Amino acid sequence: MSLALSYGDETSPLIFLFPGQGSQHAGMGKELAEAYASARAVFSEADDVLGAAISRICFEGPEDVLTDTVNAQPALFASSLAALCALQEEIGCLPRPAYFAGHSMGEYTAAAAAGCIGFADGLRLVRERGRLMKEAGARQPGRMVAVIGLAESVVGQICAEAAAANDGVAQIANDNCPGQIVISGDENSIATAMSELEKAGARRVVPLAVSIAAHCPLMVPAASQLKARIEAVEVKEPTAPVIGNTSGLPLDSAAAICEELNAQLTGSVRWTDSMKHAVDAGVETAVEIGPGSVLTGLMKRIQRKGKRVNISNAAEVRGFAGQFG
Repeated sequence: MSLALSYGDETSPLIFLFPGQGSQHAGMGKELAEAYASARAVFSEADDVLGAAISRICFEGPEDVLTDTVNAQPALFASSLAALCALQEEIGCLPRPAYFAGHSMGEYTAAAAAGCIGFADGLRLVRERGRLMKEAGARQPGRMVAVIGLAESVVGQICAEAAAANDGVAQIANDNCPGQIVISGDENSIATAMSELEKAGARRVVPLAVSIAAHCPLMVPAASQLKARIEAVEVKEPTAPVIGNTSGLPLDSAAAICEELNAQLTGSVRWTDSMKHAVDAGVETAVEIGPGSVLTGLMKRIQRKGKRVNISNAAEVRGFAGQFG
């Protein structure tokens, strides 16, 4: 099976969004696989490509196995694309979105949905991405911390000062929406930053339950090895632009997609800028395809007036299809 996605000729004022790590949960995709042959085919191929029953991990867990980054990333990739294929099976032809975007690992799913990378290639890349991240985290443990209630400029300045004071690493990892930022770096630098962020008036400074400091220079060893894997894959021009995590701008060439995938593991996810660009360009509806509702929740904070849709189960597939069938 190849990911045979078919989009309409006319562009709709939609953005297709794909979730990143953290949205996974045991049972994801199971109902879709039971209801749609195309979704079953996605999971079946995923098992074949990986040589492991990733479908069973998605459908049954256990949670500790599913949340292992080596499994979570390919599981989310397969589950999100299974949902997209189920939608196509229901409609017959997908509406052509104005843009695609994915949060962190979800950017690989967005690239596959946009026709930039093949399903098998993307699946192998995200599994390798997870493995390399886990390995890098074991060698250089770090921390990620959510910061609520401070402006990006303030958080960025405090991180820079903390990194300089400790001769270490601290930077914004994710600018998710106004007032919600995640920082990443080494233990000492992040501890210093946390103290200063609290003094600066942050409403909450919450350590995340991870030992991998993603989207910062501690991931350089993983990114350098992943780069060779990315460059070995055929990358095509996207069906519609993919808004890049690190630039917050539309990418419409194969070269730009490659550059973005190479940059995003050590660069910041500029999600607020990404979504603001889509809204300013006329996008009216954000469609989150895959497990969870993290991205539609963030969009509510970024653009309250827009419409938000989630597609993760059969009822949601049918509901959205009713608008385009």
